[in-house]
Amino acid sequence: MRGQEGSACGSARTVPLFGLDVRVETLPEAVAAIDAAIQARRPTLHVVLNALKASEIAGDPAMRELLRSFDMVHADGTSIVWASRILGRRLPERVAGIDLFVALLALAAQRGYRPYLLGARREVVEEVARRIEAQHPGLKLAGWRDGYWDANDPAAEAAVVAAIREARPDLLFVAMPTPRKELFLARHRDELGVPFSMGVGGSFDVLAGKVTRAPRWMQRAGLEWFHRFLQEPRKMWKRYLVTNSHFACAGGADRRTTPPAARGARPSSPRRARPVPAARRPAVRAGPA
Repeated sequence: MRGQEGSACGSARTVPLFGLDVRVETLPEAVAAIDAAIQARRPTLHVVLNALKASEIAGDPAMRELLRSFDMVHADGTSIVWASRILGRRLPERVAGIDLFVALLALAAQRGYRPYLLGARREVVEEVARRIEAQHPGLKLAGWRDGYWDANDPAAEAAVVAAIREARPDLLFVAMPTPRKELFLARHRDELGVPFSMGVGGSFDVLAGKVTRAPRWMQRAGLEWFHRFLQEPRKMWKRYLVTNSHFACAGGADRRTTPPAARGARPSSPRRARPVPAARRPAVRAGPA
């Protein structure tokens, strides 16, 4: 755990993977830890580690430092779980971002927490809000808005932050691309004042019915990326071709550079988040998700 001093994320064990301390937890354990963080009312930032982020971290120190400023890191991809076992730093299972998102919506309905949805196109986020409220009749959303604003316009971004702060949500789910969502959350952690915030990537498109998830057997076999590729080949072919190659290289480098004593699980220890200097921030891709 690399976030704010005094964060209420619990004392979960972590293992070092690709420059990050990944929590050794199952999905139910992750939900319980997040529940405790929300009740503590201290801003907690969550990020998932997948093959794309691992490959980007390997070649971008600024990206690595940005992600290390987050309080909770879970392994999103099956490839990360496999890598943890090959490297001798075993994780019990993947905690996929979309599975955690859905589980936290159920928790919110149970506890009376109010989520805020940020990102994707307007028609997509509105459909997600409609479906969430239909599936969880007792759940009250704090609000929602699309992910289209000029990220280089401080006034436009300040208006988004102010709207979220005024809505006073308990959870914030951000469906924007990496690193835009991570930069947004890290930059505005204190201004937002949300007890728990996480990026959910393309999860809004799935919940809105715009794209489908891979069958369970493909998820278990680590082929969810291939299912996504089949749905959007023009958009995804380069990403997966380059990412999978870089990830394999990053895994080999991680094994060579990590001391043997650091390869086992260890208790996480809070550390104050370090701001990422503007000159070193990773380049932001266009688009909301």
